[in-house]
Amino acid sequence: MEYRTVAATEMIHGISHITIMVRNLDKTARLLCEGLGAREIYDSRHRNFSVAREKFFLVGGIWLVAMEGAVSEKSYRHIAFQVEKRKLGGYKNRLTELGATMVPSRPRVEGEGTSVYFYDYDNNLFELHAGSIEERLERYKH
Repeated sequence: MEYRTVAATEMIHGISHITIMVRNLDKTARLLCEGLGAREIYDSRHRNFSVAREKFFLVGGIWLVAMEGAVSEKSYRHIAFQVEKRKLGGYKNRLTELGATMVPSRPRVEGEGTSVYFYDYDNNLFELHAGSIEERLERYKH
């Protein structure tokens, strides 16, 4: 099936930010900062401009928002951060120590990369992935 592509001037430039819902912002901040190396850059505790209290983080150059609110059930819907393969073990150890729920990786074919999956305290699923889309597409060709 073919799809019509919009003009280059109408295309998306990238991801602005990602928002996750959490019950305890401070607990989540510790997981993100100590577990993933995020940097907290904003806390609306004293001046809220949104629908609920929120904290902003930079994680690998990505703006991640954690907002207090109702959390969802566990699913495979997730956020994947790219990391170096040699650092996966260190991340896994830190996240386990912080109480994240580690999840076995899905079955993989050789050459599509390596991942560590974990749920935060509020059923948000994260993946730390060592591999690229180019490597995965090349593997899927064969």
